[in-house]
Amino acid sequence: MSTAVSDPAKPSSAGPVEHSIRAKLTDLLRPSQLEITNDSWQHRHHAPMRATGGGGGETHFSVRVVSDQFQGKNTMQRHRMIYAALSDEFAAGLHALSLKTKTPAEAKPAAQT
Repeated sequence: MSTAVSDPAKPSSAGPVEHSIRAKLTDLLRPSQLEITNDSWQHRHHAPMRATGGGGGETHFSVRVVSDQFQGKNTMQRHRMIYAALSDEFAAGLHALSLKTKTPAEAKPAAQT
């Protein structure tokens, strides 16, 4: 599993929200791949983000996860699993997730191209 860093100017160390997301998704999904990118810096100019420190925090993330737990579930069901697991983080200020959820079989063809 790896953490992708989307902005070289952004510190590479994960914060407490990212650590919590990683721990909860690892526990729930037992993923073969998990990439979490903090995109908060891209939203620093939005009014709600300015109010919380200019987007330098942990409010927006992109998550790519490959897990057998998604077998037989459609995209909406997969996303609901993740949103339910992270309900505490949303209540504490997590604002948005961009999710890419795949089973290992779905991820394999993409990796071969």
